[in-house]
Amino acid sequence: ALRWAVGRPRARGLRASPRSRSAMPSWVIDRYGSNEVLRFTRDMVFPIIHFPNEVIIRVHAASLNPIDLSMRRGYGATALNMKRDPLKLKTEETEFPLTLGRDVSGVVMECGLSVSYFKPGDEVWAAIPPWKQGTLSEFVVASGNEVSFKPKCLSHIEAAALPYVGLTAWSALNQVGGLNKSNCSGKRVLILGASGGVGTFAVQLVKAWGAHVTAVCSHDASTLVKKLGADDVIDYKSGNLEEQLKTLPLFDFILDNVGGSTEKWALDLLKKWSGATYVTLVTPFLINMDKLGVADGMLQTGVTVGSKTLKHLLKGVHYRWAFFMPSGPSLDEIAELVDSGKV
Repeated sequence: ALRWAVGRPRARGLRASPRSRSAMPSWVIDRYGSNEVLRFTRDMVFPIIHFPNEVIIRVHAASLNPIDLSMRRGYGATALNMKRDPLKLKTEETEFPLTLGRDVSGVVMECGLSVSYFKPGDEVWAAIPPWKQGTLSEFVVASGNEVSFKPKCLSHIEAAALPYVGLTAWSALNQVGGLNKSNCSGKRVLILGASGGVGTFAVQLVKAWGAHVTAVCSHDASTLVKKLGADDVIDYKSGNLEEQLKTLPLFDFILDNVGGSTEKWALDLLKKWSGATYVTLVTPFLINMDKLGVADGMLQTGVTVGSKTLKHLLKGVHYRWAFFMPSGPSLDEIAELVDSGKV
């Protein structure tokens, strides 16, 4: 209840809309593997509201992200299963059958008793966390604080392409990186991997906030990225990328969507002792837990991020990891940007 009092206006009390079905069509997997593990069923259990802040959405459109393809192969299973059942209290299967799909655009069908911001029939969009059943179903359940009203200017199909990548970029830039429309004007921002889903959204977002954007992508994507607002576009295949970037003025903020050895040289492109920040979305967190187990994986992750953070802080820059974070209020702000034509 506090969640709604802080960020969103309260509305009238709502009743759940009636339904009589117990099963629905879905695309599911019963084990990890390649595409062959996907199967279509009409007998997936209909979602149930377990908590008063949840809603059930009738899916009009859904989309897949790289995280779904990785999850199909078993990526992150250790951490996600812990999140699904942290105390190992459930006796029934919590892992399979598993429905993939993170993005959804659709219509609210039922509301929990404490949900007062939405009502049955509202057009909404959301990004469902990876530890929950996904959106490649006729219906999906979500927490009310993960859901937002769909942008008015988008169709359901268009809207279903944005929430996960938008919230991932928002998490990195705003919630972790501290950028917003009030402090971004004039800052020099470098986006590595600017032509993917997160990268293209990030270019538009920081440009809407007034930043000077340098984008790194392939030559084939340069026209698109330039059209989205990037001030400078650099083809990472044309010569030595590090040397090309060193010819430019230093940056206030770097978003790394590439990972690998990139950070070994890219951190030197930041302005020292000025609050400049490097945020990477490529981290070993889930891989560590898959390889080492929950306890050792979390310990290894903590040691890695802690040592890197301290190392670079002593050199005058901030170093941070970012992850997708489900957030209805952030989607509210993204929807405003979409409807205003800024994204």
